[in-house]
Amino acid sequence: MTSEEINKITTESSSEHKPPLGGGLEGPVKSLEERVKDVLKTCYDPEIPVNIYELGLIYETKINEGNDVFVKMTLTSPACPVAETLPVEVEQKIKTIPDVNSAKVEITFDPPWNKDMMSEEAKLELGMW
Repeated sequence: MTSEEINKITTESSSEHKPPLGGGLEGPVKSLEERVKDVLKTCYDPEIPVNIYELGLIYETKINEGNDVFVKMTLTSPACPVAETLPVEVEQKIKTIPDVNSAKVEITFDPPWNKDMMSEEAKLELGMW
């Protein structure tokens, strides 16, 4: 085998998605994007019994090649009581995901959040149908 062939195999195997710890007995391997989405669904505004993802508070999620995660989100209003704590909670939870190098959460109010941004699941949960 030539050094070129070895380099190709090494490069290919290092870029493959590795199974989670525990030998993959947890089920199918999820992409990092899916795992970030799952974590976002564990974050709640304490005044609303629906997670921030289904509420439509997450505007954008980016993951670069170095597994740095960037989330652009909003709050239900600029005067939201968890404006200081919720973004920090989201950032901290994302940082606990295996393979994540870093996490950054940015708050924006453009466009302003409105109830049309909620998923059908959230609207059903809140009795808005």
